[in-house]
Amino acid sequence: MKILQNGWQEQVASEFNKDYYLTLREFLKDEYQTQTIFPPMDEIFNALHLTDFHDVKVVIIGQDPYHGPNQAHGLSFSVKPEVPIPPSLKNIYKELQSDLAIEPPNHGTLTSWAKQGVLMLNNVLTVRRGEPASHKGRGWEQFTDAVIDTLDQREEPICFVLWGKHAQAKGERIKYAKHYILTSPHPSPFSARRGFFGSQPFSKINQWLKDQGKQPIDWEL
Repeated sequence: MKILQNGWQEQVASEFNKDYYLTLREFLKDEYQTQTIFPPMDEIFNALHLTDFHDVKVVIIGQDPYHGPNQAHGLSFSVKPEVPIPPSLKNIYKELQSDLAIEPPNHGTLTSWAKQGVLMLNNVLTVRRGEPASHKGRGWEQFTDAVIDTLDQREEPICFVLWGKHAQAKGERIKYAKHYILTSPHPSPFSARRGFFGSQPFSKINQWLKDQGKQPIDWEL
């Protein structure tokens, strides 16, 4: 079963034949037929399609897709261009401006980061409209664990960005010391002032990439 059209297929193909994923697949078939589910079915794997396995430099782990109309398009923290910028992303932009003096854009689409090697991976990849965490515990966590495991085992080191407790719990799977791990509170309005603001993640990532002999990320959107 070829679901992914790039190097990720080879890395995680075995997951698609496991019992948990086949059960998840049947659940999703029913959900998409009977409920309003985000993101659209053909955008579920956008994070992997836009950032090939071999191109990953940075991983930003999110929790759950946005559950409002036309928001989610398969990348953590990112929304489609015509949609108002969500509060957590506004705070990410504030920190970006404070850190690198980059003016906040008038949209919330982070595709250009993904195309430069920033894998924007949610822990759970689908959600019912208006029901946050409604697809939690259905199998996506096991699939995204497998994604993290393959990255952890990759020869080239990666920067993992773990904002908030859920991302940090996911980050416990990272075993190899060669990777660079950045942690801080989540950028949501409830926690950003507890240490997200002032954490300077963007300049730290770019300095680390330069130290690795890699091209830094152009964070301007």
